[in-house]
Order: sequence, then C-alpha cells, then structure tokens
Amino acid sequence: MNVSSSTLSLTVDDVDASRAFLCGHLGYEVTVADDGFVSLTRPDAAVDVVLLRRGTEVLPPEQRDRRATGLILALTVSDLAAEEARLRAAGAPITMPLREEPWGERLFQLTDPNGVVVQLVEWAAADGGADPADALSTAGGRRPVDADEGSAVVVITPSADHVTVSPNATMTGLAAPSRGSTELSTWTVTMEAGASGPEHSISREQVWTVTAGVLEVTCEGRTEKVRAGRTLILPPGRLRRIHAPEHAEAHVAMLADGVASVPGTEGTRELPWAR
Repeated sequence: MNVSSSTLSLTVDDVDASRAFLCGHLGYEVTVADDGFVSLTRPDAAVDVVLLRRGTEVLPPEQRDRRATGLILALTVSDLAAEEARLRAAGAPITMPLREEPWGERLFQLTDPNGVVVQLVEWAAADGGADPADALSTAGGRRPVDADEGSAVVVITPSADHVTVSPNATMTGLAAPSRGSTELSTWTVTMEAGASGPEHSISREQVWTVTAGVLEVTCEGRTEKVRAGRTLILPPGRLRRIHAPEHAEAHVAMLADGVASVPGTEGTRELPWAR
C-alpha cells in the first residue's frame, strides 16, 4: 500500500462555523465546497479535513446523525509558544492552556464551535530525555511516570516541572492523569504564615490532610482549625477560604476532573497541578 495523502472527515452541525475556525485560526484553505460540504487543505504536511453537515445523504444512514466527538485533531508545529500567543491574541477559544509533559511533549488545545478539539504539539529537544516515538500518542496519550514496562505499579517522584506558585500558596502535583493516574489527583500545598487563598468552590469533594502547621478553613461561614495530623473533607460546590496563621503544609486528594469557580467571575478554572 502506498498512501499519497491523508484526510480526516468530520461530521458537524454547522459546516460554516468549523470552516471559518480552521481557515481563520489555523491557515486551512478551501479546495472544494458545496451545500453541507467543504474540503480543506494546507500547503504543508497537515492532514486534509473534510467537513460534512450532520444528516447529509452522502453518508450511510447509520452515520448521518453522528457528530465529530471523542477525537482530537493533533498538529505538530514549530515555535508552539508563539502560536499560542498568536491564537490567544486573536481571541481563539483556547480550552487547555500550554503545558509540558514529563516525556517532552508540549501542547495546548482549542475547541471549535462544533466541539472539535484541535491540539497543537511541539516536542522538546531530546537532551537525554524521552524520545517522541515512545509517547503513547501525539494526540494526548499519557505514559505513567517512572513506570516499568508491564508493571502495574506507578512510582511518582515530585519534580520542579510540576510546581505551581501562586501569590498565596505553592502546589506540587503528584498523581494526575498526566502522571499515571486514571481517576484521582493528589498534590501538596505549602502556605506561608499569614497567607490566605481567595474565596472559591471546587466541583469535586476534596480531602485535605495537614502535615505541618495549622490551617484555618472557612466553609459557608463556619471556620475549622485543622492542625498537623488531622484530615478535613470539603464537600463539592461549597464556598471556602483557606488561611494559614502559621507556616503550613497539606496533602490534597480529589477526583481528577475537578474545576474551580470564583464568585464574581464567569466560567470555571482548571487546577493545572491536578491535570
């Protein structure tokens, strides 16, 4: 078999919306168009894309009402940071911010008006690091950290690459979907004396075990003082604020898909240390 080109066919509700997204943000060009159909290409190695309107009779009856969901259109690019900055400045819907995986994959995601996820990828220079060919997939595959091939056990070593520093706390990511976990995320939190986090809520239950110092946790008007060695369970969707009257450290666990909401702001925020 000799493959001369590759085409991804996507069934969507609004062909024009996806066409405008791919042409306006990602440089695709229209080669053929008709009612409910458009064929797109780029002059480089990117896969061609065909967009078909859902319900069109050109599809077999059992496929006509399907939508392009559950897939990622992954494009490997150079100078990923510049692309992210360009798209953000253009107002493109960036739905997963720029991140780097332990095996050397840098990526971020956009989502088009029909829910099609586009992932832009760049591989870090191989300085004794992971070979891109060893990654599970350039479309978001995950390889457990420190896992022996065929082993059921994953050992995670805290790394500076997984540290997020905010004005109020330092979070060090441990287990997460990008680091070998399939369901749970865990991380450590360090807060200096006098630090207070913003009032917020989390969509998932969290379990906080204080390992050093003391934390004062206010949830819906009630404040609990949690000292080292004690564990606090915070229910989902409840407003809370966390204050450290002295230097404190804690270990946190939750289901990996939890997101944060802040009163007075729109939408939700991902927890990057938990992804």
